[in-house]
Amino acid sequence: MEYNELLEKAKLASEKAYAPYSKFKVGACVLTENDKIYTGCNFENSSFGLTICAERNAIGSAIADGEQKIKAVAIYSPNTKHCYPCGACRQVMCEFVSHHGLDIITEAENGLDIKNFNEIFPEGFRL
Repeated sequence: MEYNELLEKAKLASEKAYAPYSKFKVGACVLTENDKIYTGCNFENSSFGLTICAERNAIGSAIADGEQKIKAVAIYSPNTKHCYPCGACRQVMCEFVSHHGLDIITEAENGLDIKNFNEIFPEGFRL
C-alpha cells in the first residue's frame, strides 16, 4: 500500500476522535509486516491520564488481531502538520518494530514526511 493511502486512512480516523478537552484530534494508520491495515483515533477522558493516543489505539487493534510486527505508521491531525508520536507511543512502537524497520509518515507542507523510527526514537528501551 502506498504511504499516501495510509495517511488518508489516518485522516479519516482522525474524524472519529473524541477530544473534547484538548480539541487535538489525531488519527493513525498502522501497516503490519503481513500488509494488514489498522486504524485508530485518540480518545480523551476527564481523568487525563486515561487518555489513549491514536497510535496506541491502532497498534492495540493490530495486536488483538494477532499481528506483532509493524512496518509503517501514518499519523494525522487537522491541528498541525508533522504530527509525531508522543513518548509513550514511541515506546510502544519500539516493542513492535518490523524486521524491515518502521517508517513514520506524517503530513508535510508539500506532501509526506517519512522518517525512519530510529530517527525519532534512537536507543529505545528494551528488556
